[in-house]
Amino acid sequence: MSMVHAQAAHRGARRARRGKHSLLALPVLLLIGGIVLALAVIAWLLWPRWPAPNVPVDAPSLPITVQDVTFNIPPGAIRLKAQRKPGTQERIDLVFMWPALTPPEDRPVPVASSRGIDRIFLTIAASDNTLPPIERFKTIYPRYLDSSLGTTDSGLAVRPFRTGTPYQGEDLLYDNGDPERFLVRCTRDGPSGVIGMCLYQRRIGGADITLRFPRAWLSDWQGVLRGVDRLLTSLHIRA
Repeated sequence: MSMVHAQAAHRGARRARRGKHSLLALPVLLLIGGIVLALAVIAWLLWPRWPAPNVPVDAPSLPITVQDVTFNIPPGAIRLKAQRKPGTQERIDLVFMWPALTPPEDRPVPVASSRGIDRIFLTIAASDNTLPPIERFKTIYPRYLDSSLGTTDSGLAVRPFRTGTPYQGEDLLYDNGDPERFLVRCTRDGPSGVIGMCLYQRRIGGADITLRFPRAWLSDWQGVLRGVDRLLTSLHIRA
């Protein structure tokens, strides 16, 4: 009996040692497993990926949303390749031929003509709680405008900004009867063929649309306004 008891005690001691070793090994295995998992996640994050293919410029128009406002944008009008994708974007930069209002296709560089630059540039971006154009006209611009008031041959009122202000060297031009209808801020033509450019802004929902075009176009500002209306109507998808 003593031998049997001794063998049983020996087996019990070995089981106890194995159980003790198993308990000690469990945290080590969990630690190793955690390290392996973390390394796998890091490798997945850092592993180089092929960039998404660029959308061809002649592809169908893309639905692009800026500040919850959806636009239907022809890829050929998008100036930056990284922006040629559908979905939500913070900002999108566009260019269209004028007066055709078509994408420039294979002519990426503005072409000078008797009317100056032959295209109109657009930027669509979030308004970021800034004042709409007509409110800036009423509350901000008067602080910086000169007291003089002129009129262009096409009937627009002209107010120059004072020297030493943030807008020095620019003029404010607007429809005197209805500034909300047409209001632009323009630089002046300069030496060495520098072309004066105008900024015209329109707000749709939470998106600000800024258009840039040569000041010389203001000789037919009503035609410019009609063209801008047609262009924005074609781009904006109404909910």
